[in-house]
This record gives sequence, structure tokens and C-alpha cells, in this order.
Amino acid sequence: MKNIYLDNAATTPLRPEVIQTMMDVLQNDFGNPSSTHSFGRSAKSIIETSRKTIAKYLNCSAQEIIFTSSATEATNWILREMVKNNGIKKIITSKIEHHATLYTVLNLQKEFGIEVEYIKVLPNGNLDLFDFERKLNEEIPTLVTLMHVNNEIGTQLNIDTVSSICQKYKAIFHCDTVQSIGKVAIDLQKMPLDFLVASAHKFHGPKGIGFTFIRKNQSMQPMFYGGEQEKGLRAGTEAVHQIAGLAKAFELANEYMTEETKSISDLKSYCISELQSNFEGIIINGENTFYNILNVLLPFSEEKTALILFNLDMKGIAVSRGSACQSGSVKPSHVLAEFLSSDDIKKPSLRISFSHYNTKEEIDLLIESLKTI
Repeated sequence: MKNIYLDNAATTPLRPEVIQTMMDVLQNDFGNPSSTHSFGRSAKSIIETSRKTIAKYLNCSAQEIIFTSSATEATNWILREMVKNNGIKKIITSKIEHHATLYTVLNLQKEFGIEVEYIKVLPNGNLDLFDFERKLNEEIPTLVTLMHVNNEIGTQLNIDTVSSICQKYKAIFHCDTVQSIGKVAIDLQKMPLDFLVASAHKFHGPKGIGFTFIRKNQSMQPMFYGGEQEKGLRAGTEAVHQIAGLAKAFELANEYMTEETKSISDLKSYCISELQSNFEGIIINGENTFYNILNVLLPFSEEKTALILFNLDMKGIAVSRGSACQSGSVKPSHVLAEFLSSDDIKKPSLRISFSHYNTKEEIDLLIESLKTI
């Protein structure tokens, strides 16, 4: 039985070149980057070269890139820091954000009594940017936190428009780019956002490592205390092999972006066509969605919802109902709940997410498997 992995929004397989890069560092560059001898200097050089690689592709300064364990860690740090030490009194977000953002915002509201407003979600899964602008007031120090590409349905935020609106009202803009970075070009000289967060495992890099972009005019207190690592902002000996793997994955993602975008887009179109041909009444959740994420409402009865993933898994096919972080929950997706009807939310929705490793043959097997359910 062939195993088919169609859950690339949850995590991605490592590219062979990334594994090789990490192995080389683990074997040959084991020195502590804070040590002054040659072993330490070699490890430190890898970190700073990696930082420059990321900055080059994002068109920002290397000093504006800070390595973290994940985008979740970075989001928690940035949002808390802005409220606790930078005078933010109001946060504007949406109810279809990742829980790393939503739960952090709720905790800050409880702890500091800040005002929180949620942007209206349109019936097509996109945010109402007119409603967004109505919620802004330059008299109130405000932070806006919104994701670039939704991790469950793939709807896309117009970063340029949101950045411009934030500038108009002097609001700070934090953007979760976890699903988009490494899959679409981002130029931080043209996008005036203040913070960006990313995780390597979403673009064929290792788990447990990510980075944040902090625009140089933003003042930050350390996340941890103890050492001078990461510009004094994140103490703790750096995971050099993870950082090297991240940088290699990001370099390759940008190098192959054009051709892989086309092949993945073609595969998604093929999958939609086959689903529509074989299942009458299928609905795509979200409009104008990102090229590697497809969320579909299947015309199956409610009682099949719980069994559908199990049945596909038994056939060696990995897809999901939504965020992997919520996979143990029996609750319906908080994202779909914002715009689907009470009847539709009970029916099975599948998130199928693609990478350049997937093929049309795998889509054919997925369709055949769904037919047997």
C-alpha cells in the first residue's frame, strides 16, 4: 500500500538537501556559538550566514531577524511585549486566526484588561476590511494581528492594503506568515508591517525552529534572560543545526518557488476538477484560496464525519479536518464555524494541502478512496 501525504499545511517532509546540511553541522560544527575558540566561531558563523540568507530573500536587514523555536513562541512574545511594555491598549484580530494568536490575545485581555475587537468574517471566508478600518482609531494605541494565509481554508489577506490602513491609523501590524512564507515572495521594504513570524517545518525545514522579523524601530525586551544570544533578546545556546536547516530550506524554497508554485497550482486544479466530477454538490470552503490549500465540504451525511479521516488513514492517505494543533478535538473547526451554516458545519469538511512531492496519481487514489466511503 502506497502512503499518500496530503497534509502539508500541518507540516512538510524535509528536503534531502536540508537533511544533509543538518547532518554536516551536527557532525562537524558542534561548538558552542558563544565560545571564542575556532569551534565556537565556526558555529557562530553558520548562524550569522543563515540570518543573512533569510534577510536576503525577505529584503530586510539581517539584524531584524531573530531565531525562535517556533512562530507560536514568537507570537506569544511579541503580543505580550507590545501590551506589557509598549503601551498597546487595544488589539484588533479575527476569530479565524490560529490559536497561537487567539489564545494569547484572550490571555492578555484577561491579564491586562485591554480592549479586543474581532473583524467580521464574510460568507466567503475573507475578512471585511471596511469593518477593519471602522475599528481603528489613532487616539488608542492599537496592535493588529492577522494571518497572511489561513491555515485551514487558505483565504488570503491583502497585506499591502492592511499595512497601509495600519500606517494611516498609526497601528502596529503583526502578521502570521506561517502558511505563506517560502511559498510566495515577500519584500519587507515594500510591505511596511512591523512583525512577521515563521516556522521552518512549513517549508520543508526542521521542526522546533522558526524566526521572527522585528522592524528596527520596534523596542523589545528579552523573551528570556540568561545570555546574550540573539541580540540579547532570546537567551539560550542556539540549535545551530536547526538554524542551518531552516536557512537551507528557505533558500531552496525561494530558488524553486516559480516552478513549484505552478506544479502545485496545477495539482490543486486537477484535484478540484476530479472532486467536482465525482461528487455532486461538493462545496469549496473559502474564496480565492492559496495555491496549496484546498478545504472542501463533502456531500456526505453527518454520521460519516467522524469516520472519514479514519477510513482514509486506513488506506494510507493523510489529510485533515483542519489545524493539526486541534486534531485531538471533537469540536467543529473554529474557522469554519465563523461562516458555515449550523447544518453545514456538521457535515464532513476535509483540508487537502499539497506540496511539490505530490502527484496526480495520488489524487486519483484519494478520489477512489473517497468513493468507497
